[in-house]
Amino acid sequence: MMHTAVGWHIEMEFMEDDQHTRAAALVRLPDGSEVRAHGRASRHGVDANQPRVGEEIAGARALNELAMQLLTKAHEEIDQASGRTSHPIHV
Repeated sequence: MMHTAVGWHIEMEFMEDDQHTRAAALVRLPDGSEVRAHGRASRHGVDANQPRVGEEIAGARALNELAMQLLTKAHEEIDQASGRTSHPIHV
C-alpha cells in the first residue's frame, strides 16, 4: 500500500505584451527551499495574436528549466550524502 508523504504546488505567473510572453515558475519544497525558473515566448509578426499559446510555450519552457534545476539539486544532495559523484539522471 502506497502513502503520499508530500505534495508540491507550483505557482506560475505570466507577463505579456503584444509580441512577448514571460513565465515565472516557483515550487516550494518540503525542506523549505524554493526553486524558481523562467521561460519566454515570442510571437512572429505574421502570426495571429493567441495569448494562450504564448503562455503554454513560455510556461513549458519555465517548467523545463524548473525540472533541470530540480535534477541538479537532486544530484548535489546524492553526492553530498554519498561522498561520491552520482550518475547522470536523464530526463
